[in-house]
Amino acid sequence: MADRWPARPLIERDRVFEFLIEKPTREELVDTARGQILYLEDLTVSFDGFRALNELTLYIETGELRCIIGPNGAGKTTMMDVITGKTRPDSGTAFYGQRLDLLRLTEPQIAALGIGRKFQKPTVFEAHTVFENLELAMDGDRRVWRSLFKRLTGAERDRIEEVIGLVGLKEHVRDPAGTLSHGEKQWLEIGMLLMQNPLVLLVDEPVAGMTRQESEMTAELLLRLAGEHSVVVVEHDMEFIRSIARRVTVLHEGRVLAEGPFDAIQNDSRVREVYLGA
Repeated sequence: MADRWPARPLIERDRVFEFLIEKPTREELVDTARGQILYLEDLTVSFDGFRALNELTLYIETGELRCIIGPNGAGKTTMMDVITGKTRPDSGTAFYGQRLDLLRLTEPQIAALGIGRKFQKPTVFEAHTVFENLELAMDGDRRVWRSLFKRLTGAERDRIEEVIGLVGLKEHVRDPAGTLSHGEKQWLEIGMLLMQNPLVLLVDEPVAGMTRQESEMTAELLLRLAGEHSVVVVEHDMEFIRSIARRVTVLHEGRVLAEGPFDAIQNDSRVREVYLGA
């Protein structure tokens, strides 16, 4: 009977078990050796014959704060939709670092790799406290069982408290998010994104509906985040843009119309004609 079956080795020496393989970190996967973290080239997106993006080419450097402006319909939202995987272009390429092809990744995969997006309207858990919102947003295993029963480690608690201080909500740490002002909810949502440790932050109209003081505090926050994160801000408020701008990109009809320092953009005759109204 034993002769009917070939002998099998007790140890498969050539097999490498997955749990023994050291997986690359997110920073290792996102190759920024050339100093750029986003490469958008010749992107075209059409909706019912309308070109929302028209061979758009744009590069974002590692750690920079880039402001994107332009009239309604210029392609700003569609551009962010492509970066985050919500919209697939008709043609063109979109790379995250030098190796990661965003067009081959799903929305959850892109988020897990460190691209976070904050929409214009803040989305927070209003019945939960500021602290609980940040805990729920924490990077890592967020399955229901863990969320309900795992106690925070000291490092996790320290990280939450660090982010609370960074976004200026120390006085509201135990307050339900629903009691915060509009501006404070915006800061909380930025804090929730920071809990995911993103490499890139896409921020859509962060000061819409804010008071002047809240706008100034938001400017200070975004300036602090730049460097450690690459921050892309889409905004219509030109005074706010002036307060944070290092480099401004103007989109028009789905492509880059102009790019450079704020003063140069403000004085560009093409920009004044199509966007600034002068």
